Amino acid sequence: MRNVLIINGHQPYPFAKGTLNDSLAERARHWLSSKGHEVRVSRIAEGYDVEEAIADHQWADVVIMQFPINWMMVPWSFKKYMDEVYTAGMDGRLCNGDGRTAEKPKENYGLGGTLTGTDYMLSVTLNAPAEAFDDPEEPFFGGKSLDDLVAPVHLNARFFDMSPLPTFGAFDVMKNPDIDRDLARFDAHLERVFG
Repeated sequence: MRNVLIINGHQPYPFAKGTLNDSLAERARHWLSSKGHEVRVSRIAEGYDVEEAIADHQWADVVIMQFPINWMMVPWSFKKYMDEVYTAGMDGRLCNGDGRTAEKPKENYGLGGTLTGTDYMLSVTLNAPAEAFDDPEEPFFGGKSLDDLVAPVHLNARFFDMSPLPTFGAFDVMKNPDIDRDLARFDAHLERVFG
């Protein structure tokens, strides 16, 4: 069995209180716990302690990042969490600096991670329909995938030497929601990835 840290990065707004992200994070917690995994959940909007957050990352075998896409990126409060927690962890707990050395100052940038053996999974909610991705005929994303959109988050995880698990996306959640279908797809995704 594995130690799983779930980070719920939703930032509540009057028009988006975070019910879906809360539901997905809780669903993952319940499903993983029922399979015997140890699970910790951090809900960023409720506050966090930087030192505890670093310790949670060191404890985890898997980190699940659950968040909405806001303006093509993570919510500001999740970015603040990353700035504070990840920067503090550059002292060797999450990475040894950026991987470069005085002897080779131009080589190995981004390869100082110390979370080797830790997996991570992104689970995101977004207003864009699934059909907007992976289609060169769709002009906005121009054929790019969901993983292309969240590439900076993948790079942050790679900076700590974490390995990716398949990404989950709940699409079109504001204009054309089909929450029951999204929850069923999420259950199937958890079974495929962790089952």
